[in-house]
Amino acid sequence: MDRREVETTVNWAEQEGWNPGVHDAEAFYAADPGGFFLAELDGEPIGSVSVVNYSETFAFAGLYILKPEYRNRGYGSRLFAAGMAHAGDRNVGGDGVVAMQEKYRTRSGFRLAYRNIRFEGTGGGSEPDGPVDLDEVGFEQLAAYDARHFPAPRPAFLASWIRQEGTAGRAVLADNGDIRGYGVIRRCRSGYKIGPLFAETPQIAEEIFLALSAQAVGEPVYLDTPEPNAAAVELARRHGMSPVFETGRIYTKAIPDLPISGIFGVTSFELG
Repeated sequence: MDRREVETTVNWAEQEGWNPGVHDAEAFYAADPGGFFLAELDGEPIGSVSVVNYSETFAFAGLYILKPEYRNRGYGSRLFAAGMAHAGDRNVGGDGVVAMQEKYRTRSGFRLAYRNIRFEGTGGGSEPDGPVDLDEVGFEQLAAYDARHFPAPRPAFLASWIRQEGTAGRAVLADNGDIRGYGVIRRCRSGYKIGPLFAETPQIAEEIFLALSAQAVGEPVYLDTPEPNAAAVELARRHGMSPVFETGRIYTKAIPDLPISGIFGVTSFELG
């Protein structure tokens, strides 16, 4: 796909009820311009998939959508195979909806690592004093911290993600300037999503959560939590959020050794 076609695919994601960010396409495309694939039939776009190569060893699959009238006719399998070929021998991650997880396992050998639970609440409240704006944090420092919580460095994606229109970011810093946590909230087709939300402790995560939620007064706010991080689930519930959706985090090879206790909010179900 070209950049314009990625925008079309994100619009399809909205129609599927996935509620993407208003400006997600720009950051998605920046991650790997060669990683987005479109299925066409007689010149008509009928489906999409992304398999973004983040490094020589890791890729992430998403945006797998086939128009309803073309499903169960073999087109999806060919499209998915084309996307997976782009990853080569890399370990491929994904966030599979419940209905598709068995198909991913049998078709491409994806293994379930854990569930992600999407919580919905309402934004508002006052912003605590501790967190600072991400503009006060050096980008190289931020990218290094982010890479500790993701299976591969993703500076091109991150640079675009944190600078989207309608986006706010906050970080908590130690006395020596080291990052102890950071998060981003962005405008979506409906309300706002917080993601990522990474922090050393539940207390720091809560400070950042409150600072971000304060940017969306009276609006729906969503947080996608890894279920194994009980403190993340408790954070969402403590602030009156309710589960509305879930996915399974899946991988084709070894499950990456990530600090799940520090991952309070997934960045994006589409790109990880």
